[in-house]
Amino acid sequence: MTFRERVLDVVRSVPEGRVVTYGQVATWAGSPRAARQVGSVLFGLRDADGDVPWQRVVNAAGGISTYRVGAGELQVALLRAEGVEVGPEGLDLPRWRWDPPAAEWPWWVPAAGEADADADADRP
Repeated sequence: MTFRERVLDVVRSVPEGRVVTYGQVATWAGSPRAARQVGSVLFGLRDADGDVPWQRVVNAAGGISTYRVGAGELQVALLRAEGVEVGPEGLDLPRWRWDPPAAEWPWWVPAAGEADADADADRP
């Protein structure tokens, strides 16, 4: 399974009305230092990836980073439609963050050291 596939699996697992950070996704995909690559994966979504709730991924401060790529208003609208309260400065991350215990992670987590090289290989 590639880093991209793991990222998409992680994001698909985020429940409606909850959010995660790019760093959380990177960690759960097995490459804790690959938060920027998570953003690249989500930016590169294709029509076939229409089931990926990309709007549920925010920056570490609870902010909306997609304004830089022209999707900020859409992300805010999609989050609000799920009941997430988003203000001008972003959202209250402690309130809306999804952070299940490690034992409940519903996706594949690679063995230590296995995924970091894979994330490097998947870089655009």
